[in-house]
Amino acid sequence: MQQMKATQLSWKTPKPTLEAVIALASVLGNTLVVLVVRINRALRDTTFCFIVSLAVADIAVGGLVIPLAIVINIGFRTQFYTCLFLTCLLLIITQSSILSLMAIAIDRYLRVKIPTRYCVIVTQQRAWMAVSLCWLLSMLTGLVPMLGWHNKEVLHSKERNISSGNIVCHFSTVMRMDYMVYFNFFGWVVLPLTIMVGLYIEIFHVIRKQMNKRAQSSTDASKYYRKELKLAKSLVLVVFLFVISWMPLHIMNCISYFCPQCQVPKSALYVGIFMSHANSAVNPLVYAFRINKFRSTLIQIWKNYVLCENVSYKNKNFRSTEQNLTVDDII
Repeated sequence: MQQMKATQLSWKTPKPTLEAVIALASVLGNTLVVLVVRINRALRDTTFCFIVSLAVADIAVGGLVIPLAIVINIGFRTQFYTCLFLTCLLLIITQSSILSLMAIAIDRYLRVKIPTRYCVIVTQQRAWMAVSLCWLLSMLTGLVPMLGWHNKEVLHSKERNISSGNIVCHFSTVMRMDYMVYFNFFGWVVLPLTIMVGLYIEIFHVIRKQMNKRAQSSTDASKYYRKELKLAKSLVLVVFLFVISWMPLHIMNCISYFCPQCQVPKSALYVGIFMSHANSAVNPLVYAFRINKFRSTLIQIWKNYVLCENVSYKNKNFRSTEQNLTVDDII
């Protein structure tokens, strides 16, 4: 019974109109991210493989998660396992975002820790293999409830005909809160975020150490680490925005699970859900304001496809090269 009481909190959506605006912004903004990387060859380094993966996950949030959340909130009647599978899709896409962020942190750590061997160890092919691994792990962890960690037994004790009939589909009806708190939050949100924090602390430590060694010089290595510092700050901002967007909802789930008698205001819940969905729309803004080549490519796209000025991409910023691209080519 505690499972059902604890889950009463979860996953109702704010006004559909507001959610639709967020969904549209997420799809359009992150589609532009993919398009920018596709157009600008200078952005096709390994880090941007993971950024594209993150953008695809955010597109899925706008195109799939938010519409599903609205539909599930309506409470349509369907088979138990159909409803459970739909809720698992929400978790898979969210999990892929977290793992993509962690992959980005690992990539940046390797870039500053072993700069001379980085291009040999971290190739495009290996980066895309890592992206595939992130999505595979997301599917495996998100589908765990389908293997039995769900609320069917609790529902069966209340509705004896559940095995042959339909249920009113709500996230809290089928998903157990101990899975959401212990497995999803502590295991696959807190742990990856802790690893990311440790990696970025080490990244900044290595960069500062290398920059202090070269404080009196203007060598290429000094310039390299200054550029790395700027890009690392941008990516830390993306992680920070993810944390402040998703933590409120997870914390409310924890409160609901560990303190069933506690009442979380619905307004706070709606704000938490709104923030979690809105996070998918903000990353393109971070890239546009913080990464010069990304911003310049967006301007080129605007001029070509909106202002119809037919600006050519075949300039020095967009030309393919046979040499390995460095961070200088990106920022």
